[in-house]
Amino acid sequence: MPNARVSLKVCARFLIMHLNEILAQAAAPTTGAGPTPSQQPAWLSFAPMVLLVIVFYFILIRPQQKRSKQQAILISSIKSGDRVVTSSGIVGVVITVKDKTVSLRSADAKMEVTKASVTEILQGAEATES
Repeated sequence: MPNARVSLKVCARFLIMHLNEILAQAAAPTTGAGPTPSQQPAWLSFAPMVLLVIVFYFILIRPQQKRSKQQAILISSIKSGDRVVTSSGIVGVVITVKDKTVSLRSADAKMEVTKASVTEILQGAEATES
């Protein structure tokens, strides 16, 4: 164990000596009139953040906005006789369209669902009638 204590003391002295050298070499603040060549312009420090916002816009926000517009167009184009799919997977034919709901007939069942739950129109009313 005496060797371990000696080696710990040597390591501690070594670390303190080098820590003093590192602190002594730290750059003192400059009092010059302009930016030194080692300093960056202020706008350059914001560039990564701006780039990150742009990437998030094109990866997350813009596709969601496109999907919302497509869903709004789909909901407004629902007509009686359309064959639709709901978000829960129910396939049915539209019987009536109200302000916020749609009545569907699926096999032997008749149900009323919200317009927002309709995710896809499989066949339009014209294709179903012919």
